[in-house]
Amino acid sequence: MEIQLEGLCPLIQVFDMRASLGFYRDVLGFQVTQRAPDTEDCEWCLLCRNGMEIMLNAQYERDERPGRRDTARATAHGDTAFYVGCRDLDAAYLRLCAQGVSVDAPVVTHYGTKQLMLRDPDGYGVCLQWRAA
Repeated sequence: MEIQLEGLCPLIQVFDMRASLGFYRDVLGFQVTQRAPDTEDCEWCLLCRNGMEIMLNAQYERDERPGRRDTARATAHGDTAFYVGCRDLDAAYLRLCAQGVSVDAPVVTHYGTKQLMLRDPDGYGVCLQWRAA
């Protein structure tokens, strides 16, 4: 009998939970559905949007977090990306620009997908994409 799988929910370690929530919740529109502790300065949270889920976990305990993020760690995430379906990439681009997000205009790849690539505060890639018309 085949194993029945439904959905995928990555867990990523983040340096600054508030900054990550600012990106995933405030920029991309995910909703916080669970968090621990149940405060804005949580150490773990589950974010959901249209059947998609992602978990954020604080990389450091609150009293052990260094004063600044390790740039080598963010660089190591350069090959990690989440690909998210987005039908209207031109509208998404305009919205992101209006929110002050640094992002290049959408491009059509050689394999026929229109894509808009951005990075979260920890260096993880987020690619909004849709099959080119």
